[in-house]
Amino acid sequence: MVKNVQVRLTLEEEAQNGMLLKKLARQFDILEAIIAFKVLRKSIDARKATVYFNYKLDVYINEPLPDDGISFDYKDVSKAKSVHIIGFGPAGMWAALRCLELGYKPIVLERGKNVRDRRRDLKAINQDHLVNEDSNYCFGEGGAGTYSDGKLYTRSLKRGDVRRVFESLVYHGATNQILVDAHPHIGTNKLPKIVQNIRETILHYGGEVHFDTKVTDFIINDNRLKAIVLNDSVEMETQRVILATGHSARDIFYLLDKKKIALKAKSFAMGVRVEHPQQIIDSIQYSCSGERHALLPAAAYSLVQQVKNRGVYSFCMCPGGFIVPAATAPGEVVVNGMSPSKRNNLYANSGIVVEINVDEDMPKYEKYGALKGLEYQKNLERLAFTSGGRSQVAPAQRLTDFVEGKLSKDLNATSYQPGLNSAPLHSLLPKLIGSRLRQGFVEFGKKMYGYYTQEANIVGVESRTSSPVTIPRNENLEHPTIKGLFPCGEGGGYAGGIVSAAMDGERCAEAAIKAIP
Repeated sequence: MVKNVQVRLTLEEEAQNGMLLKKLARQFDILEAIIAFKVLRKSIDARKATVYFNYKLDVYINEPLPDDGISFDYKDVSKAKSVHIIGFGPAGMWAALRCLELGYKPIVLERGKNVRDRRRDLKAINQDHLVNEDSNYCFGEGGAGTYSDGKLYTRSLKRGDVRRVFESLVYHGATNQILVDAHPHIGTNKLPKIVQNIRETILHYGGEVHFDTKVTDFIINDNRLKAIVLNDSVEMETQRVILATGHSARDIFYLLDKKKIALKAKSFAMGVRVEHPQQIIDSIQYSCSGERHALLPAAAYSLVQQVKNRGVYSFCMCPGGFIVPAATAPGEVVVNGMSPSKRNNLYANSGIVVEINVDEDMPKYEKYGALKGLEYQKNLERLAFTSGGRSQVAPAQRLTDFVEGKLSKDLNATSYQPGLNSAPLHSLLPKLIGSRLRQGFVEFGKKMYGYYTQEANIVGVESRTSSPVTIPRNENLEHPTIKGLFPCGEGGGYAGGIVSAAMDGERCAEAAIKAIP
């Protein structure tokens, strides 16, 4: 017999070996009959002074634990029909893996470098302020997901099989703890190896992955995609293309717009990244005056507030993490956040962003049509570049100074490696964003006492929350006017994170294969 139960442990009980089994024995009063138990979900409830660990379990009574080994039916596709995939981020990777399962050969074209070589370009942007437009925190093997916190939480439960994506990650090297945790993450230090393992799986079963291979043109005849041009020189014939280039591949948006391929402006969000000492967030969330208990992870938070009919909210919160330069071209400053697997850095950071409605909030940009949101992003990123000092040094301000409208005489220590420059972000940001952020921070301070503090910095700008452009597709996931083109993932406007992008990649692979004669 298998029983599904829930058990709650206090922090003190969690620290005791065997306490979970003891609680189960008391609940069933049949210790000797419990053969095994399997943890299905684990979460922490720190809403009150007493912290609890909540477990959801299957308990096996007089019945053995089943073998739940993870496997995938990847096929040898070396001589199979091919599907071309542009981009090797989460959407492109899972599209390729799904092709292997369905017996089709994925040919992946990635503008950036593999994870090992990509590190040199990340070092260059951090230390020398040099931005490689094809290899950075957004472009390269694994896309923006490789060098990220690796957060796997998603609300996109109806778009695909979340569990499949998690199991695929475990199959390729992630800890099976991600199958249990309520808010799982992997960590920027572990993701590169997992991404490399995915590539090796694709190659082992006969797929292809080509790095330093940038798609620079599409050859279209009679509204059908016939070929793609690589690196301005090589023409490659194709029948079906999954376009999984990510939300920062602006050259693709410009190319599609130039060729009069239908695009649509999409609402998005922009703002800043706020950084606190992790101990402040721990003390608020865990109601502790000193260091948090060793069993407790670095505390996270999620905040949202309506201000003047626009949402102001936290985005990509990174406990025990660091801020990184996420620019994809010279002359711009973009910040993002990430965390190692242990989340043991001294700082907590999160994007705090404001909803931007492209139909109402940017009348001066109407001349750019479907690309108006993109141009709005670019202008703010150029402003950040100039106010930071015309390098990857980012403009920053103490949180309280930003709200009070005064320039910071000095700044707090930061995890942002290129450095910070004190700048009047309160007056530099557009009123649409700045005024709402100022009010939002005050309200957040009421929800989390101690959050609104001069010990926090805000760093600009957080502008790449999602794509400002949607590449339309029909009910078959194909572009409505260009046959053979399947917009996919974050770049198409259909995902918002590793898991949702991966699920969309699988769906697009299935759709593209279904369309192959």
